[in-house]
Amino acid sequence: MTDPRRAVPRTDAVLADPRLVAAAARLGRADVKRVVAETLADVRAGTLVAGDPGDVADVVVRRLPTPPRRVINATGVVLHTNLGRAPLSAEALTAVGAAAGYTDVEFDLATGRRAPRGRGALAALAAAVPGAGGVLVANNGAAALALATTALAGGREVVVSRGEMVEIGDGFRLPDLVESTGVRLREVGTTNRVTVADYAAAVGPGTGAILKVHPSNFRIEGFTGSVAVRELAALTPPVIVDVGSGLLAPHPLLPDEPDVAGAVAAGAAVVTCSGDKLLGGPQAGLLFGTAEMIATLRRHPLYRAFRVDKLTLAALEATVRMPANPTWRALTADAHGLEQRCGRVARGVGGEVATHDGAVGGGSAPGTTLAGWAVSLPAALAPALRTGEPPVVGRILDDRLLLDLRCVDPDDDDVLVAAVAAARRAAG
Repeated sequence: MTDPRRAVPRTDAVLADPRLVAAAARLGRADVKRVVAETLADVRAGTLVAGDPGDVADVVVRRLPTPPRRVINATGVVLHTNLGRAPLSAEALTAVGAAAGYTDVEFDLATGRRAPRGRGALAALAAAVPGAGGVLVANNGAAALALATTALAGGREVVVSRGEMVEIGDGFRLPDLVESTGVRLREVGTTNRVTVADYAAAVGPGTGAILKVHPSNFRIEGFTGSVAVRELAALTPPVIVDVGSGLLAPHPLLPDEPDVAGAVAAGAAVVTCSGDKLLGGPQAGLLFGTAEMIATLRRHPLYRAFRVDKLTLAALEATVRMPANPTWRALTADAHGLEQRCGRVARGVGGEVATHDGAVGGGSAPGTTLAGWAVSLPAALAPALRTGEPPVVGRILDDRLLLDLRCVDPDDDDVLVAAVAAARRAAG
């Protein structure tokens, strides 16, 4: 009997598949050919059954590295961490494109001399929080906090409430982050209550700073107590405040969310937050504070390691200068308008309209619900939608697939209808 492994397709026959021709143009022929050779070796070894070039090409396509894919976020979660948090605005994307080549990121075109790096983004942030004496940008929120605690309290103690020893996601814990910089944490109070007297009793000659962290991804209710920034600022050490989610100024939609301007006005020496959450921009860590403190941070050697690139600076400046962006359009979407859109999509896909509360997400505003609507479909369609083109991610609830349109661009409604039709065909 003829060994079926002798009928292994030739390498060039597999490489002729149009999908692999396109992949070779994107990744390089050598890398694609290597994966083809590895796959054919598996066929010869009998660990993979593939009878013709098309079968082998199917496997190769799955094994090739793929770039990040655009996903339609129909979960109703505005800042979905697993989907990249804040989507950039069209203005930010244009700015990134312009900054992709040579740019005046550190050059003054008028004088022909070196200029402060990212001065446009820093000026935009300073204008957004005019009470701050200085502004700095790091590559993420954790970096901003690590820089602040290291520069202000390196080798000394940082006093922090036990109720603010948070885990920031994916197993990373704030105390581990801070202590990794050589700072010693001095915990005060209890999980649910802390007083200004607790802080005052802990402050001593070895205290470098007081740290106040907003527990932005959880909420404690009941018999609780915390200390306001203004009270902490009355104590001797400088106060570092991590407001977390990047709300620069108060907003009526999120009355319980602390904002940067408020913390600065209350006397914080340094305020840190993220750029890719409520601000709606690229991943970045923002630092606001007194001119003296920000100058100290800028001079610290660690800042060089945390410095952001020209693309982030360009996207950040465009985000701050524009009055609206996709994040805030989703957060403030009109419920009646969402219901009407859901009705049109539901008629197009044979679904039903159901009430559905969205969420802020991204470790921001826990407990805040965003009243809205969704298109209800059989849950069995979810896998085909996730693996379709473009991928559509919804929410499974009570054995139904809910497609919330809050975060879906209205221009993509017809795309969504077509994706559901394709998913129905794929699911049989």
